[in-house]
Amino acid sequence: MKHAIVRPKVAIRSRTSVPSDGALMTTIAQHQFSDLLADRAGPCISLYLPTDRRFPDRKQNAVRFRNLLREAEQSLASLGTPLTDTDRTALLAPLHALAANELFWHHTQDGLVVVRAPDYFKVFKLQQAVPARAVVADSFHIKPLLRVLQSAERFEVLAISREHVRLFQGTRDRLDEIELDASVPRSLTEALGDELTEPYSATRTVTASSAIGSGTAVHSGSGSKSDESDKDIVRYFRIVDRAILDSHARTSASPLVLAALPEYHAVFRETSHNPHLVAQAVAGNPDALSIDELRHRAWAIVAPGVETHLTMVLDEFHAGLGRLLATDDLAAVAVALIGGRVKTLLVDADRVVPGAVDRTTGLVTHSQLYDPHVNDILDDLAELALRFGGDVVVLPQDRMPGRTGVAAIYRF
Repeated sequence: MKHAIVRPKVAIRSRTSVPSDGALMTTIAQHQFSDLLADRAGPCISLYLPTDRRFPDRKQNAVRFRNLLREAEQSLASLGTPLTDTDRTALLAPLHALAANELFWHHTQDGLVVVRAPDYFKVFKLQQAVPARAVVADSFHIKPLLRVLQSAERFEVLAISREHVRLFQGTRDRLDEIELDASVPRSLTEALGDELTEPYSATRTVTASSAIGSGTAVHSGSGSKSDESDKDIVRYFRIVDRAILDSHARTSASPLVLAALPEYHAVFRETSHNPHLVAQAVAGNPDALSIDELRHRAWAIVAPGVETHLTMVLDEFHAGLGRLLATDDLAAVAVALIGGRVKTLLVDADRVVPGAVDRTTGLVTHSQLYDPHVNDILDDLAELALRFGGDVVVLPQDRMPGRTGVAAIYRF
C-alpha cells in the first residue's frame, strides 16, 4: 500500500457520474491519456481489480471492489494532512455509487481500473486481468493501464455493413466491442437519414437523320438504382471513417482492420483517411461472424506486423548497446529521460520496482512498497517517457531484454 503527502487542499466538488451500465467496453483510448498524467491536487485514488466475466464467479466482483475501497479509505484516514469530512465524502461518493450499481457488475470483463481525484473520475474495463491493488498517492498509478494502451499486440476491428457499424478492440486472445462515440453513426440510415442520392439525368442531341428530328434534345433517363446505391455507400463510408478517426483512432493509434463484404473493401480504402488502416481486410458479412471468428481472422492479419515491429525494436536496442545508444540501467535511464534523450522505453509488464524518481534531477531512490512516499519506479519512468515525447512499449517478461525491468533506446 502507498500513501502520499497531500498537496494544498482544494474543495472537492464531484461533477462526475457513474458510468453506463452497458456491456460494451469503455476503453482508455477514448479519453485523453494525458489526463491521467496531469498534475492534480491530491489525493489520487487508483483501484485495480481482476474481474470475472461469467456467472456465478462475477458475483464476487463487487465484493472484491468494496474490499479495495475499504483499503483506500484506510489509506485516506492515515494521511498526514487529513481531509475534512465533507471533502472525504465528496471524494468517495462516486466510488460508493459504483460499488452499489448492480447492473454495472453484470457486465464485467477481465480487469477493471477506477481512478478518482477531486476533479477527475474514470472507469476502464480491461481485456487483461490486473493484480488487485488500492493506491492512494499524489498522482495516479498508471503502469497497468500503460500495459493496455501500449501493448504491442493491441489492434482494433471496424465491422461495417449497411445495417451496423461496430468497433472492436482486441489482442491475440480477446476481442471486445467498444462503446462508440456519439458522433459515429450506427448504420447507413443513421448516417444519411432519409436523404437519397439524386438520380442523374443525361441529355443527348440526335442528328438530323434521326427519326425524332434534327437538333431535338432527348432525356436518356435517370441513373440506375445501383448508381444511387454506390454513391450512398461512398458517402456513408466517408462519414464513418471521419467519425472513427476523430473520436477513436487519433487517441488509439492501434492497427485498424476492416471487416466488410469484399465488394466494399476497395471503396472504403479509397475513401478512408485513417493512417492506421492495415492493407488486408476480413472478407464477409461481419454481422454473420462470431466474435471468436472475427478475432481469429483479424489476428491472422495483424500478427506478422506485430512480430516484425517487436523484432525491429529489440534489434535496435541490442545494436544500440555497443554504441552507447541504449541501456537497461535504471539510474541511467532516469537521467536520460529528464534530458529528453529517450526515444523508446521498454517496460516489463509484470514487474514492480519499489521506489521513486525525482522528476527534476532523475535521481532514483529504492525503497519498500509500503513506504508512504513510494511509487513504482517503472511507473515513474513510463510517465516521464510519455511527458517527454518518448514511446513506451510494455512487454511480457520473457520478451524483455536485460534484468532490470526497463530498457531504453536513445535518440542521441
